[in-house]
Amino acid sequence: MTRPLDGITVVSLEHAIAAPFCTRQLADLGARVIKVERPGAGDFARAYDQRVRGEASHFVWVNRSKESLTLDLKQPGAVAVLKNILASADVLVQNLAPGAAARMGLGYESLKASHPQLIVCDISGYGEDGPYRDKKAYDLLIQSEAGFLSVTGTPDEPSKAGNSVADIAAGMYAYSSILAALLQRGKTGQGSHIDVSMLESLGEWMGYPMYYAFEGAAPPPRTGASHASIYPYGPFAVGDGGAVMLGLQNEREWKAFCDTVLQNPALATDPRFDANAKRNAHREALKALILETFAPLTTAQVLERLEQAQIANARMNTMADLWAHPQLQARNRWRTVGSPAGDIPALLPPGRHSSFDYRMDAVPQVGEHTDAILRTLGRSDADIAQLRATGAV
Repeated sequence: MTRPLDGITVVSLEHAIAAPFCTRQLADLGARVIKVERPGAGDFARAYDQRVRGEASHFVWVNRSKESLTLDLKQPGAVAVLKNILASADVLVQNLAPGAAARMGLGYESLKASHPQLIVCDISGYGEDGPYRDKKAYDLLIQSEAGFLSVTGTPDEPSKAGNSVADIAAGMYAYSSILAALLQRGKTGQGSHIDVSMLESLGEWMGYPMYYAFEGAAPPPRTGASHASIYPYGPFAVGDGGAVMLGLQNEREWKAFCDTVLQNPALATDPRFDANAKRNAHREALKALILETFAPLTTAQVLERLEQAQIANARMNTMADLWAHPQLQARNRWRTVGSPAGDIPALLPPGRHSSFDYRMDAVPQVGEHTDAILRTLGRSDADIAQLRATGAV
């Protein structure tokens, strides 16, 4: 079965999350992704934890379906190998320290004359210019700089996202930008340079709170897992120790909620609660009434009432619940992929296509494909042995 990116070769000087997440998605669509790692330890994300039978949770998530090539890019012999590979590559992705790729002659300006069709995607914290260009950037730091922490958490304390949301945002925009560049190259025959900033990526996702605070207006308050301006919308404790997440969007739903869920029709016209702005202003009083109703009920009973009233709802699932989620099972979203720790389960990428299946190959060991890649470049066994002897690979 032909995949959209079959025949496309991506070389990635990558570590951590943003660039690996981008290139894994390119691999999902069929691209050959050659991941360049340090000889020995490899990508430092391999050592973040040992939660997956000794392998790191972050690493197995974003590195399946790739070939691992070890190169010490401080050595001329290793840089020469990389440039050999780039001669026939379509895309170069890198998220090294600011300026590191350019210093090795691997920046777009250095490569475009000899590789006019090459697409170069640089991922960094703040972009290739501006006063923050050389500033170190990690996910939590970008969450802070982008204002994400200012609107996330409780009134008393800000909270970071439970996953690497800034890295994920940058990886997604790098991925979509590369797809756009490949389409553009199909029209012009020319490669291009993509400069993706983590700050700008997460800044785009902050559009709603930014406009909410337009021209100096007060920003959305931190409200835990509740909505900042719609109520009731968030988690509510239930008598059996569980919690349900529910959300009301309009006055029709508010009436149904009062009639069927709270079984208190008169509450719908209570002057404290008969419009969303009033419910939001009196949320503590309304919360007390809701919790009083839910206290003698089980989670299943509350969910049944919410479904009957056609009120949007969800369980407060744990990671164990997500692994076992019946909807993912029913839609056959799980596959098995190989890894250095043996076979592990993996979710298919979002989006079910009628014309192709996603590529779901193994997570590589450090340097697993080094010799094979070198041989495709015409390197002899003696050449490979010399490169190993000098530590270049």
